[in-house]
Amino acid sequence: MKVRAGEWAVLAFTLAYAAGFGLWFLSIGNYEFIWYLLTMAALVTLVGLTLRRAAFPPTLLWGLSLWGLAHMAGGGVAVGDGVLYNAVLLPLGGTGEMTMLKYDQAVHACGFGITAWLLWHLMRHNHPGTRGGWTLPVYSALGAMGLGAMNEMIEFVAVLGIADTNVGGYYNTALDLVFNALGAIIAASVLAWRDRP
Repeated sequence: MKVRAGEWAVLAFTLAYAAGFGLWFLSIGNYEFIWYLLTMAALVTLVGLTLRRAAFPPTLLWGLSLWGLAHMAGGGVAVGDGVLYNAVLLPLGGTGEMTMLKYDQAVHACGFGITAWLLWHLMRHNHPGTRGGWTLPVYSALGAMGLGAMNEMIEFVAVLGIADTNVGGYYNTALDLVFNALGAIIAASVLAWRDRP
């Protein structure tokens, strides 16, 4: 498989920050994010194995990589008494787990918006007849929401297997799902508008 220069750049960037954060998480005993690094390694491998067949555009690959960086930074960058994931970006209201808008929620919305874009690209690439219809945006958004639910299951496995995670409780999970859906719907809507006949 021939890997293009731009694709090597994305891979090098991704491996560099993954190695840096991996060493940091090991040094502070943050095994929750080691679990996430392993999940990320599996996803990078999947993208790599399908790179030529899927014909991923470079901007999508960079989007995926930057989402990974945002996730690693969320758990690895200290802010006050906690980590970046708990930082309030815009005080929209709520208290405790219901506080909005936190960095965590923004990363969920952006990340599953990128996931909807990925699914959009794969469907359009493999089924060009879906272009211009309702199937492409609806299936992309719903698929991204399903993968968002899978992400919450991965977090649940981390809670079951690792002491002292920073995952949060029921309200956090529910808000994660809401922001996953919001990001997926916005991305699919923007893509549908951009791709209209």
